[in-house]
Amino acid sequence: MGALSALEQAMEHGWEALWARVVGREPVELLDALRRECDSNVVVCSESRVVVPNAYDVELADFAYDELVRRGSDVGQELTDSLARHGERQGYEWAGPLTVHISRSGQVPNGRYRVTSGAMPHVSAEGFQQAVR
Repeated sequence: MGALSALEQAMEHGWEALWARVVGREPVELLDALRRECDSNVVVCSESRVVVPNAYDVELADFAYDELVRRGSDVGQELTDSLARHGERQGYEWAGPLTVHISRSGQVPNGRYRVTSGAMPHVSAEGFQQAVR
């Protein structure tokens, strides 16, 4: 493991610990759910090209969303950065600019969050990204 990779992992674990203090242990579960969503939607184009979705939607239960808004967290960007590092480690190619969009939902099946993904090749990251306000 290179020094940069170790530093990235340390930063990621530090962020996970910080967010865990904000909304409980769900951040680690949410990051794992994002990674699983990414990993389960790979398209192997060739031996050297594995494409994954680039647009991820995270719906948060009202209480979790409210807590993030109250703290002024830019969690969408943090999740995007974490998922980008995961994709880099796996050798994935994104279908377009990588984004993680956070929204509020009172209808998430597990009462905490729901993660979905898709390919949006012609959407700029700036146009899709919405920070939690």
